[in-house]
Amino acid sequence: MTPGAGIRLAVSWLTVLPVRGPDKVDRAKARRAIALAPVVGFLLGAVATVLLWALTGAGASAPLAGLVTVAALALLTRGMHLDGLSDSMDGLGSYGPPERARQIMKSGGVGPFGVAALVFAIGVQSFAFAALADAGRWFAVALAVAAGRVVVVLACRRGVSAAPGAMFGALVSGTQSPLTGAVWVVVALSCGVLAVPDRPWLGPIAIAVSVAVATLAVRHMVRRFGGSSGDVLGAGIEISVTVAAAGFSLTG
Repeated sequence: MTPGAGIRLAVSWLTVLPVRGPDKVDRAKARRAIALAPVVGFLLGAVATVLLWALTGAGASAPLAGLVTVAALALLTRGMHLDGLSDSMDGLGSYGPPERARQIMKSGGVGPFGVAALVFAIGVQSFAFAALADAGRWFAVALAVAAGRVVVVLACRRGVSAAPGAMFGALVSGTQSPLTGAVWVVVALSCGVLAVPDRPWLGPIAIAVSVAVATLAVRHMVRRFGGSSGDVLGAGIEISVTVAAAGFSLTG
């Protein structure tokens, strides 16, 4: 499988763009695609940045532009990651065994924990993007979106098993080497220096905190649900993007 094929598969998995991956996907192909997830994240982030810049340049208020940008990202990703966040929070909110939590996650409904998580994530991302637009921190917008996909690589590291019945989880869980994850973290931390030029220390700290918080959340969900799944990965993405964007937007 060529790098180009890996990118196409990653784009077809992580976005709604009409890009076709290979007809048959095995774990080897999945490994290459997941390893390139941060590249897709940066592409999505670039689109979000351009949209945010265009909206504010056209006269839209920063909060409105931020909310529309978050909505556009949801459309570009089929809403999968927000859905994963909602399902995962509902599963964590249950008091039953892992089997019961997974059943709740697959029910298709949205419970109070899921609603609260969606409102919080969308609200924080929207206001953070608005603050970044006001401050002219355009690169930070793209980097925040990309950071979420770095967490995907870490969440699929070796030793992480798939939850029972998780088809996507079974395909991608345990496919990534620690080195691949470490390389992407270093790249993200290095780029963080450019995210807030007047405070070069703030960007790397925001990246480190966002990756750490999301990774710990994913680890807890894997233990709680008996393994990883697409919902868990989606939740990790949204948690990381939310924390990173909020961190980049700090002014103190």
